[in-house]
Amino acid sequence: MPKTQLRRMDAFTFPSYSFDLSTGEVLFDYALTGPDGEQRFTEVITLPVPEESPSDAAVAALGRVLELLHVVAGVSYYKTAAPGQLVLPAPLGPAAAEFVTAVYTRGLAEYAYRNQLPHVLELTPQVPAGRVRPASEYDNSGRRPLSAVGGGKDSIVSLEALRRAGLDPVPFSVNPNHVINAVNAASGLAPLAARRRIDPVLFELNAAGARNGHIPVTAINSLIAVATAVLHGLGPVVMSNERSASDPNLIWNGHEINHQWSKGVEAEGLLRAALAEHGGLTEPYFSLLRPLSELHIARLFATIDRYDDVVTSCNAAFKLRDASERWCRDCPKCRFVFLALAPFMPRERITHIFGGDLLADSTQIPGYRELLGVDGHKPFECVGEVEESVVALSLLAEQPDWRDAPVVRALVAAVPDPAWSTAATSDAFTPGGGPNYVPPTYTKALHSLTT
Repeated sequence: MPKTQLRRMDAFTFPSYSFDLSTGEVLFDYALTGPDGEQRFTEVITLPVPEESPSDAAVAALGRVLELLHVVAGVSYYKTAAPGQLVLPAPLGPAAAEFVTAVYTRGLAEYAYRNQLPHVLELTPQVPAGRVRPASEYDNSGRRPLSAVGGGKDSIVSLEALRRAGLDPVPFSVNPNHVINAVNAASGLAPLAARRRIDPVLFELNAAGARNGHIPVTAINSLIAVATAVLHGLGPVVMSNERSASDPNLIWNGHEINHQWSKGVEAEGLLRAALAEHGGLTEPYFSLLRPLSELHIARLFATIDRYDDVVTSCNAAFKLRDASERWCRDCPKCRFVFLALAPFMPRERITHIFGGDLLADSTQIPGYRELLGVDGHKPFECVGEVEESVVALSLLAEQPDWRDAPVVRALVAAVPDPAWSTAATSDAFTPGGGPNYVPPTYTKALHSLTT
């Protein structure tokens, strides 16, 4: 269907969903409707099937989680046309409605900015009238945590903190790739995995010119993780989102545009409230690393070497033809992670991890100028705050191993004096810096790794 037709779609709806407990298969149906007719989509999510049948209470809680997931996963299809009407399938309580609204507005803020669609930021879902069914309480807070693994330094730090605290974590991922599989193997822990299959029609529409852009995928994967935890009788889902994920990239039309919104503390709090209200879950989900900066996490990762040959935080690496390559070494994420890790490990070790030395490559300077706030705004990627980059650079400038590297010399000369003054008083290595939802038991686990 051509882009011109998709622009005439005026509503997005959620016709139905189904779940087969015996196979773990969930089918989510969506529809775009308007004067040009109807475009249907079906997404397939396959949860890992547990060895033992779940309790009736778990099945009931799972159903409520899947109701939220049905609505949230729809952002992938809504964005092809971005109609003004978003018609939800059933009544929701205030917390769940607020979470869904935020997913489709603040979660799609970067998409709205890039496509110049300010109406998306003001979208108000239409919630059907009617009585909201109360959820029965489901307390799984004392059971083994499900720890999300993406293959990068952050999730590795969480996994090791949980393991060292004796909390016996279960690694989890959605659509695991070769990097995630290698990290799980290096951990020595038995993982669980779910599969998410986007409707192929979506890719056909994108190829034909439908609107496209960044979505809050962490919100989707988080709900898939919570559904898996409930189905398997496990405890809370532990994420590895740091405090700088809440830092916006820019302000547009009075709205914060944050590439990492669904990793930020606001999204975390809204999701927790929605799961408590709609699913009855008492301690469903939190980010263990929320009190820490990216630099602090990098320093912690530097104390762990068992993953050096498998770790990657580069999103582009998964598209490289050579599967043995784990870093593209030419994206904002590669640049930032190299800069963040370099002060805390020998040059030989970090160049081994990355397969190259980014700070010896002068072609990297323009990209680093963006990370340091010298040029433009913070890149639309999962990178730390500008201040953190300046702090990392200041540490490198003092180290004999790094201070004469071409990129370090050029950047030290480029950073303005006020930025150095701010970096000098940074709290990058002081846990805190805002709200977090880490339960006391898990605070102790994080403390055991940070002291």
